[in-house]
Amino acid sequence: MFSPFFIRRTIFRRAQSTVSVSRIRSAGLGSATAVIGALAIGWYGGKYHFNSTKAAESLVTPAAFPDIEPEHNYPFQFLKSPTPAEVTEILTQKTWSFTGTGVPGVSRCDGAQLPSNGQIEDRFVYGKVPSPFHERGNAGDDWLAVGVFDGHCGSQTSEAVSKSLVPYVHGSLRQLAQPANDASVDQAIEHGFVALDDVFMQNAQQTMDSNASFAEKVQRLTPGSNGSCALLTLFDPSTRTLRVACTGDSRAVMGYQSPTDGKWETVALSVDQNVKNEAEMARIHREHPGEEATLVNGSYYMGLQPTRVFGDGRQKWPLELFNEAGKRYNANWAGSGSPRKLDTYKTPPYHTARPEVTTVRLEKGRRAFLIVATDGLWDTMSSEQAVGLLGRWVDWVEAGRPATKAEVPDFGPYELSGLDDAPQFEERKTTVQDDNAAVHLMRNALGGAHHDLISGLLAFKPPFSRHVRDDITAQVVFFEW
Repeated sequence: MFSPFFIRRTIFRRAQSTVSVSRIRSAGLGSATAVIGALAIGWYGGKYHFNSTKAAESLVTPAAFPDIEPEHNYPFQFLKSPTPAEVTEILTQKTWSFTGTGVPGVSRCDGAQLPSNGQIEDRFVYGKVPSPFHERGNAGDDWLAVGVFDGHCGSQTSEAVSKSLVPYVHGSLRQLAQPANDASVDQAIEHGFVALDDVFMQNAQQTMDSNASFAEKVQRLTPGSNGSCALLTLFDPSTRTLRVACTGDSRAVMGYQSPTDGKWETVALSVDQNVKNEAEMARIHREHPGEEATLVNGSYYMGLQPTRVFGDGRQKWPLELFNEAGKRYNANWAGSGSPRKLDTYKTPPYHTARPEVTTVRLEKGRRAFLIVATDGLWDTMSSEQAVGLLGRWVDWVEAGRPATKAEVPDFGPYELSGLDDAPQFEERKTTVQDDNAAVHLMRNALGGAHHDLISGLLAFKPPFSRHVRDDITAQVVFFEW
């Protein structure tokens, strides 16, 4: 089918980086221990936002020792089901929306986040970034940066990546000679990803053997022992070029409106990196020949669903280092509490942080939007369904946001019998009622107009909520046309 714009995807080259911290050092940015500071200086003050967890609220102690009233809370009262208004309140607790971004060619950015884990492991970033190819201060030079980061085994790695990946990629791009072609730009983005992961992974032995305090060693080892997927998008308005770099199974998809019939076309900007990805598995089998019997168990590759990740020393460190870090500093023994053995861990690293990069040039005069989200959204719907939902949302906004019917549709009672995974999106249950496009996606991912379903899913609390829904982070970008 004819594509209305140019699209280019770089493919994986090799598991281990040929350009990492050592390359940065050779470029005159100092030793490996100074890499973070050096590249932060190369960041040139970009204005962006990343989220972090709130500090725990202080326990309020009463002035006097309290009385307990025996009649209070007797008899016991069970909690009631969330009402439609309470469902909306839950879905909109963490949202953002900007109709003025300061980036030419971008008309609006919406985002939303919904936790499932007790401490949400997702992180995100959004904002404008000085073009790495122009001197700071030139009008119209800012790029758009939007990313989502799906952590696992905790949020420490996703937190670290959300804060430092944009500066690392920006610093890598600034080293390119101009004019730079697409291949060199894509490669520089890859190098930024791998350089940051190298900081997490390469100095574990030195950290353990150093004179640092116990607490400091734990803090230094944590980004490399926990893990995270990463999806970063960069939009250059001067050329209307969008680049998407994906490590893991978060996903980016574009909706592009046909000029003839007005329908929205779905364009994949990333491919989930998991055991269902035939190209990924072919790469893995080439790199680890003879280990096919121990690599995959169901939907898990070496104990993880994604085949590419930041951190996760349990998949990357040499066997002796992995076991030593687990024994001395509890550095993620894969939940087993015991050392790994050579018969199932022969040729690390098994995972890489190197992304696949997709390059798209938006055609002038064609309406387009971008969806980036962690797998909590994609567990429930396809890319085509998400684009269709956003298309209906656009129609609703242009029609003046007509109010939905007051009555709640009756889809009957709901239960989880026979369900192997998260409940799936059903077109007949679609509802359009949210001003925020990302909330619109989340609501329909969790049941839409089926109140008994969505209120029930939101009624689950950790740890049981994780069995029916994952953390969800979604961002939507609308482009001017």
